[in-house]
Amino acid sequence: MLKQHRRALAWLVALACIAGAVVALFDIETPLRPFLISLFLLVVPGAAVVGLLRDRDPLAALSVGAAASLVLNVLLAEAMLLFDAWSPRAGVATVAVLGGFLYVLRVLYRGKSMQTEQGARAR
Repeated sequence: MLKQHRRALAWLVALACIAGAVVALFDIETPLRPFLISLFLLVVPGAAVVGLLRDRDPLAALSVGAAASLVLNVLLAEAMLLFDAWSPRAGVATVAVLGGFLYVLRVLYRGKSMQTEQGARAR
């Protein structure tokens, strides 16, 4: 039962993050705009990093994910200001691309470890 609630909450947060990216990229005015965009910018990089930290203490993984999310956003903002290229749309797009890249790394990493485990079981 608890697993179903976690899965539903994960889907709800994922949909809210997607909505935040769409709202930012297409400049849609809505009262939820600040909440959705902030949620996207804080959750996507953190979730991608937490996905790479499997077999770790959950609290430590969440702490590292939150810190990585903040660091990524601050470094991105500083780089855009340094190069005089401030663009909220570009920032959201960059976070989305980096989050997608980290997700692909996670899938490749887990696929490699699963193949190793299957090979070890066959022996």
